[in-house]
Amino acid sequence: MDYREAAAFLRTHDNYLILTHKRPDGDTIGCAAGLCRGLQKLGKTAYALFNEDATPLLAGYLDGLTAPEGFVPDTVVSVDIAALGLLPDSALPYRERIDLAIDHHPSQEFFARETCLEADKAACGEVIWKICTELGAMDGEIAAPLYVAVATDCGCFVYANTTPHTHRAAAALMEQGIPFQALNKRHFRTKSMARMKLEGLILQHMKLYHGGTVAVACVSLEMMAQAGATSEDTDDIAAFLGQMEGVLHTATIREHEGGEYRISVRTDANLLNATRVCTRLGGGGHRAASGCTIKGTVAEAERAILAAIDAQLAQPSQD
Repeated sequence: MDYREAAAFLRTHDNYLILTHKRPDGDTIGCAAGLCRGLQKLGKTAYALFNEDATPLLAGYLDGLTAPEGFVPDTVVSVDIAALGLLPDSALPYRERIDLAIDHHPSQEFFARETCLEADKAACGEVIWKICTELGAMDGEIAAPLYVAVATDCGCFVYANTTPHTHRAAAALMEQGIPFQALNKRHFRTKSMARMKLEGLILQHMKLYHGGTVAVACVSLEMMAQAGATSEDTDDIAAFLGQMEGVLHTATIREHEGGEYRISVRTDANLLNATRVCTRLGGGGHRAASGCTIKGTVAEAERAILAAIDAQLAQPSQD
C-alpha cells in the first residue's frame, strides 16, 4: 500500500504496538516515537515495544511511550524493519502477527499482512512524516524524533542516499519549531573521550585494499576495553572509515560475545552495491549501507567480507 492507504489503515484501527529492529538506530527509534505520538494525538491507544538493545543516546526518545506490562495490542506495526530476523528478542512473540510494516529498505521481505514500502527514500522517517502529515497529526513533539530519524539515516544530509525529498521532509519538520541545532550537535558533533580513543585504535589496526579504496577494520572487544568504550560509544561507528580521503568502500567488523561478528558495509553506491555484498553473506540493507553477521573468528569474518566485496566488484553492473 502507499502512504495514503497506510494512513487510512492507521485511522481505522486502534490499540497499537510499534516494533523497532535489533541494534536500533536513530531511524527506527525516531520513527517509533514519532508515529506513536502521532497516533496518540489522534486519540488512539499506542505504545512502542521496549527494545533491550537501545543505547541511552536513543532510548530517551521513547520515554513515556513504551508499552506497560500486560498490554495486549490489537494492531502491531513495525517501522524500519526489512526482515523478521531483525526483530529483537522482546519482539519475537509478535513475529507472526505484524499487521503493517512501514519501511524503506529495498531488501524488504514482505513478512507483514500489509506493507508500506518506499525504497527510494533515504530514511523510513520520511515515510512516517508523509503518513503523519496525511493523518493531520503533526507538532513539535512528533517532529523532533522524526527529524532524528531522517537526519541520522542520511548522515546529517551528507550520504549519497540524500535526495531533494529528504531535504523537503527535514525542512517541514524544522518548521514545527524543533531544536534542530541541539539535535544535530547531540548526534553528529559530540563524541565521548572513549569514542575518540576507540577511533584512534581503529586507525592503528585498519587495513587498506584495492589501492586504498577499500578500508576494513575490526572493533574488537579488547579494543573496546582498552578505550573504556560502551555500546553507546560505537553509535554510527561504521561511518568513521569513510571519512578518509581516497576511501570509497568500507567494512567495519564489530566483535560481540560468543564469536559473533557484525559487519557494516558502506559504499559508493554507484560503484559497489552494498546490499548485494551483504546478501552474499545472509544480510542486506541499502545500496550504500548494508550489514551482515558472521560466526567464527575475526580472520574468518575479514576473509568473508573481502571475498564478498571482491566478487561484487567483479560484476559488470551494480544495478
